[in-house]
Amino acid sequence: MALPLLPGNSFNRNLGKEKFHKSQHFGFSNDTSMLLGEEKPGIGGEPLLGQKPKPKFSVFPKGVGSNAPSWVAFDKQVLSFEAYFEEGVPLSREETRRIRHCKIYFYLEDDTIQVVEPQIKNSCLPQGTIIRRHRIPLPSPNDDQFYTVDDFNINMDIVFYSRIFTIVNCDEFTHNFLRKLGFRLNPPGSIPPDSYSTIRRKMKENLKPLRPYERTDTLKQFLEHDREVLRFYCFWDDTLSMFGDCRDLILHYFLADDTIEIIEIIPPNAGRDTVPVFLHRGKLPKDAPTKMYKPGEITSRTVLNVFGPMGRGGRYILDNLKTGAVHQEFYKDCDLAVGVALNAWGRNIILCDCDEFTKNYYRTKYGIEDFAPIQYKAAPPQKTERKLPPYNGFGSEEDSLCSCLGLLPKPPQRDFKKFMEKDRNGLESNVLRFVAKLATDNPIDKERKFIISYFLCDDSVSVFEPPQRNSGIDGGKFLERCRVKKPGQELFKSELSEYFKAEDLFVGARVKFNDHNFILVDADEYVFNYMEKNANEFPMADIIAIISKLRSIAEPRPREIKQLFAANDPGNSTEMAYETFRNILVDISDKQLTEHQIMTIGRYYSVREKPEIDLNSLLALAHEQLKKKAFENFNKLCDAFKYNDREKTGSLSFRKTITICKAFKIPLEDDLLRAILHKYEENGDQVNYLKFTSGLNWRENPTPARQITPIKYDAQWSGENTSNVVKRVNFMRFLDDLFGLREYCEEHFEGLGH
Repeated sequence: MALPLLPGNSFNRNLGKEKFHKSQHFGFSNDTSMLLGEEKPGIGGEPLLGQKPKPKFSVFPKGVGSNAPSWVAFDKQVLSFEAYFEEGVPLSREETRRIRHCKIYFYLEDDTIQVVEPQIKNSCLPQGTIIRRHRIPLPSPNDDQFYTVDDFNINMDIVFYSRIFTIVNCDEFTHNFLRKLGFRLNPPGSIPPDSYSTIRRKMKENLKPLRPYERTDTLKQFLEHDREVLRFYCFWDDTLSMFGDCRDLILHYFLADDTIEIIEIIPPNAGRDTVPVFLHRGKLPKDAPTKMYKPGEITSRTVLNVFGPMGRGGRYILDNLKTGAVHQEFYKDCDLAVGVALNAWGRNIILCDCDEFTKNYYRTKYGIEDFAPIQYKAAPPQKTERKLPPYNGFGSEEDSLCSCLGLLPKPPQRDFKKFMEKDRNGLESNVLRFVAKLATDNPIDKERKFIISYFLCDDSVSVFEPPQRNSGIDGGKFLERCRVKKPGQELFKSELSEYFKAEDLFVGARVKFNDHNFILVDADEYVFNYMEKNANEFPMADIIAIISKLRSIAEPRPREIKQLFAANDPGNSTEMAYETFRNILVDISDKQLTEHQIMTIGRYYSVREKPEIDLNSLLALAHEQLKKKAFENFNKLCDAFKYNDREKTGSLSFRKTITICKAFKIPLEDDLLRAILHKYEENGDQVNYLKFTSGLNWRENPTPARQITPIKYDAQWSGENTSNVVKRVNFMRFLDDLFGLREYCEEHFEGLGH
């Protein structure tokens, strides 16, 4: 029941409405004011009462197909119709009308139509695109509407700009598309014959040219096989001739034009002149060499009778049967195969092998599967090993070897690439330093301490003994920097000696330098960091390999190991001291892990505290950089912060603050700038920009001068600061990686009451 139209009982129909424009019904057409359209909608584009707007584009049932827009759903989808139209031909006695075939394309994405007429040779008619692609209006009186997909069907007439086109058929895609839309398609029609075209076709069939021209079409072969070359490895046995020998050749067959090229492989020091090719590219006749033909005997055409002089003013008749023509047979791809002998202008060339592309070509085209190569070369003689004289003790082994390799002795070459990569560069010393002790029973020598330095740039070793007070032994240089040979090698031999490498040195290793046995007991922090970064070169610092080895050792007794760790953790803190952790690893590994491997595990699972950065130090460093760049634009920086602070809270978000700093191009590194901003954070992500600007202002708030200790490489490291940086170890993570039983360990600890 409708409500009465009284105030308060009716709804305001304009609620939520945004468009209130009025449609224009009047306008100008050919400079004449007139009524343009009676079907225009009302206010806001809404239809008037009793008005049914006509669709502007093709309308499909709702719920059918995708919801994508038409230019996406029907992209590159075109309906194709075969049609014809009649065209009158006045002032002609051969024809009164002409039937012209055409194609009608309907583009589904925007309802545009294009009409194209296929071009016919020698038609003398402007053919091609008859109607360019656009939306075509319906014929009068519905010229305010455009053609849609509903207006097309088979065996019907359609009018485009007063020209009648008869649709007779469509392609398979159009047929299926219209059937899916629910169209009932008419049976296909036929195009009526064109009398004049029929006469022209019969005349062309009966026409026999007086001078037939036989054309050999090689374009198709060139386009299909351009840059495709068959390669055969072959040889030519020329041993029967004087000073002849076997020649290694490569035959190239070009599929684009059936030409052959042969290249000779000349080994080094063969005594032959290096020539570009053995046989230039061209067609290779099968029966070459033959007699010399007369000029004009081999031609593409043959002439029967000649009347008058050849050339201008003369007449001739071409011979279709080519009587007396000389036919030459050339090698084709079907004549080539592994094991076939070719006649290359009197030289017998044997094809021995081919490449993979050639095998695939013959396998695909001819079905050949046997490509067994032919062995034509004798087995190479065994290379006589050069015996070098033993080392005589004068100079280095490399220097003595260079004097034996050439008539003019040359100095040994150093590994320059390794030297440039591993030489000292800034704080990267590329020197591995270890603390070592003598492996001896002498009580005096037991207390001696040595610093072993291994230089990665040239694999040299130096040993230094730090002086100790009241020891009775003068410290200093113990071994000059040099490469050290491994013990147990013969002194005078032909082979080069083996020297100590970087992977031979690790904590816990026993090395022997010139009859002195050393035990490496510790190393500096740089050694551990370098080995862990290059774990593929140092197996003692490869945590994955170490855990895998330890897992194979501890796999039979996991419960015993868990109880051992639980017993040494009375506080149930999942952490323990490094010394306790080390002693447990020594027990469970049965002394199969070296000290360096145990230290690698401890470093990997260590609990390290992150040092707090002092704000004053950061500001001092920032002030120094700002002074160097002469940056003093702090007032404008503060004004920019205040302008972006709409709520006047005195703080901005971290992201907004750093964006403004980047806009002012503050000459500070990104890491330093972010570290200073984090110091001024308040209430989470908000940065107090007033304090930040005041802290950076080196003019008004200069920081006091600080004594900054420069970081430098200590060349005379004495090994005193060898205390392990690892204090505590998280053994729960270690057990989880070792056995993967974190939950079981936690339940076990709870059961013990810890």
